[in-house]
Parts: sequence; C-alpha cells; structure tokens
Amino acid sequence: MDEIDRKILAELQLDGRLSVTELADRVGLSLSPCHRRIRALEQSGVIKGYRAHLDPSALGLNFSAIVFVTLREGDRQAVESFENAVMKVPQVVDAQRLFGDPDYLLHVITRDLPAFQQLYDEQLSALPSVQRLTSTLVMKSVVKDRPLPLLVR
Repeated sequence: MDEIDRKILAELQLDGRLSVTELADRVGLSLSPCHRRIRALEQSGVIKGYRAHLDPSALGLNFSAIVFVTLREGDRQAVESFENAVMKVPQVVDAQRLFGDPDYLLHVITRDLPAFQQLYDEQLSALPSVQRLTSTLVMKSVVKDRPLPLLVR
C-alpha cells in the first residue's frame, strides 16, 4: 500500500459516496487507475464495505450504556458460546473481548432506561457463561466513528 492508496482510503472514510471520478480528482489520478486501486483495496479486504452512519437519537434510540461482562469459564467453548449469543443481540452495537478482568466490553443502545433494564434482565444476564455484569451509562460521546489515522506519520 502506497501513499496514493492511503489518500484514497482517507477520502473514502470521510465520504464513502464519492464517485470514482471525484475521488480520482481528489487524489490526483485518472479514472481507470483510481478504479483499479479501489477494486484492489476491496478485494484485499482493506475496504470491508460501505454504509450509512445513522443518528441513534433521530431514530428514538436515546439510551447508551457500556456493559462489562465477566464469564464464569474462559475455555474455548464458553467463549465461543458467549460470542455467538452476543452477536444475536441487535442492541449490542459493539462488543470487544478484553485481556484480564472483565472479559468483554459491550456498547448497548436502547430506546430508554426501561428498555435497557428489560434487555439487561432478560437477555444480557442470560447470555451463556455470564458470571457478572457491570454497567455504566454513557453521558455523551466525545469521539465517535473517527476515521483511521492513515495520513499521520
């Protein structure tokens, strides 16, 4: 990956709806080489896809919490069961496995506090191998969906 590829990726992170013509102009390439580079970045898996970023509050999803999960067991089967189950909970918008204790960090978005409480009681606490859940409420997002620092050296 060279500097031109990094410029292409930086521009696409800012606006994934850019036409190839406009992108080529911004990075100083002609149309065909730019299109070939984009296709190569997609095929190599560097570009995983394109999507719209939605405003949760505009959709009535006004409650955000971070939930820390500690599992009873840490063996492969327990981890796999937990991870497969958590992927089926649509309100979990981000899940990360951690080193140490706790084992997982979940970012959960719901309509409101009662919806979160119901989710917590009925689904999160029932996930396989859960020993302990600890949650904290998100006051506000300071940095969110920041583009990767591709052009920073």
